[in-house]
Order: sequence, then C-alpha cells, then structure tokens
Amino acid sequence: MDDLARTALRTAGGLAGAGLVGIAYAAFVERTWFTLRRFAVPALPPGAAPVRILQVSDLHLTPGQTKKIDWVRSLAELDPDFVVNSGDNLAHLDAVPPLLRAMEPLLERPGAFVLGSNDYFAPTPKNPARYLTSRHADAPARRSTLPVKALRDGLGSKGWADLNNARRIVRMGDHDVELVGVNDPHIGYDRYAKVAGSASTDVALTMGLVHAPYQRVLDAMVGDGASVVLAGHTHGGQLAVPLWGALVTNCDLDTRRAKGVSRWWPGAGTAGARGGAAPSSDAPEDAAWLHVSAGLGTSPYAPVRFACRPEATLLTLLARDS
Repeated sequence: MDDLARTALRTAGGLAGAGLVGIAYAAFVERTWFTLRRFAVPALPPGAAPVRILQVSDLHLTPGQTKKIDWVRSLAELDPDFVVNSGDNLAHLDAVPPLLRAMEPLLERPGAFVLGSNDYFAPTPKNPARYLTSRHADAPARRSTLPVKALRDGLGSKGWADLNNARRIVRMGDHDVELVGVNDPHIGYDRYAKVAGSASTDVALTMGLVHAPYQRVLDAMVGDGASVVLAGHTHGGQLAVPLWGALVTNCDLDTRRAKGVSRWWPGAGTAGARGGAAPSSDAPEDAAWLHVSAGLGTSPYAPVRFACRPEATLLTLLARDS
C-alpha cells in the first residue's frame, strides 16, 4: 500500500470515528441535557408590571423518562405567573399518566394549552431525508391514535384554558390578556375562522398560541392584532450546524426562526434570501414578537439532538417603555 492510500485510509477512519463520536454525543448527552432559556420581550403597555410566562413544548414523553419528568417538575420553582404548553406531549400509548405527573406542579398555576399532532397520533418511523422536501408533513398511511381525551381532561383538570380553536381572556399577573389559539396546523386541524377578529382593546395585550408555526396562522393572528405569538413543533431543527443553525423547521417557517425570539408581521415570509423570508431586522415598528420553543423531546425513532439542546423557556413580558 502506497503513502497516498494509507493517508486516504487514515482520513476515512478519522472521519468515521468523528461521526460515531458525534452520534453518541447527540444520542446520549445532548438529548437529555435540558436547559432553561430566558428572554425579555417589551410587549406590554407603557408602565405595566412585568409578566413571567413559562413555556413547555414537545415533550414527546414515553414511560420511564424519569429525568425529563423530574426536570419539568422542577420548573415550578420558577414561580411563573402563567404556564403555556405548546403541544406534542406524547410519544407512547401509556404516556398520559407520566405526562400529568411531569406537569402536576405546573398545573397548580394559571395556564393554557394547545395540542400537536403527537397528542393525537403515535409517532412512526420516517426517512429523515423527507424533512428536507416538501413532503415533510405527509401523514403515514396508518397511524395509531393516542388517548387525547385523557390528555385534554388532565391538562384542564385544574382550570387551564383549552385554546384549540378557541379564544379566552385570562389573568396573567396584574393583567388581563386575550389568548387566541388554534389546533395543530401541521395536520390541518386549525380553524382560525372560528376565532378570527380584531384584538380586544380592553386587555393588556393579545397573544396567539399554536403548536406548529405555519405562516398562514401567524399572518392571521398578527393581522388581527396579536402582539405576541408562542409556538413549538420545530425542535429548533433538532440537528443543527454550529455557527449556521437549523437546516429544517418541519413547516413553512424559515430556518432563522426555528427557535428563540424573532419578529413577525403579515408578509414576512414572502421576501428575503435565507428560507424565503425577511429577517427580523426588516421588521416594521408594530411587528409582533414570535417565540418558537425548541422543545424538550424527540421522536423515539430519532432520539438525537445536536447543537440544539432540549429546552423550556421563561419569557418575561415587559412594558414597551422599559
């Protein structure tokens, strides 16, 4: 074997070894390396007292995930004014009892929820390459149903607002806040026409809740006057490229907004270079604040995360003049 062949063999071996290390890290370290993100958003009227909102999303829980359950329970120590659950709680037929155990201390606080596709249907194996195509939302031919009624009853047992295609005024801290929510657009369950209408003028703000942040819903909510929208679904891309970010969002949202806080306004998704959308830096003064949670779980058929730690978010709403 000549020197060139030996060099090529060593290079191939090194790349293979690095790949195996990366896969092991993604599967056994980062996937359960939970973190709390904190963001401050100036969305309340001038002089208003702050409001702290805890958002949890995309647990994709299966029985036996005690580390995740215990970590979610510990979030109650943050003492938020309000809790939002953005859906995709389940990944197993028997996951409702452990999910409600995880959420139990948070259910003692005021809250609201919307559902995702994985609250209705069990996960199935998929070709990961499909997430890079326009067929990312195609449903499998056969899907097992999950106990969604038990989930809804459990989340609503302590008075949480069910915002699936619903509109409600709730109390957050010292303020009345109007919530406008839809069922999951990823599976076509959203019915925005049922909740459409101008934002109330008798509240501190109007907030939209949705699991999958499809542009049709974001445009409708913000067009009606929602100044904050909370969503999940994207997993932040789940497998991200360092210094670049997400490669996919599993919906029609651009990858720059795959997780974290950004700005959204009707038409933001129709211009721009990356992902076919205008960047937040182009936002008009009255643009809404969009927060997309990268979530806490993964499908059991793709149990990896890379450069995208599982997360919950403590979002502090501040007065616009603060």
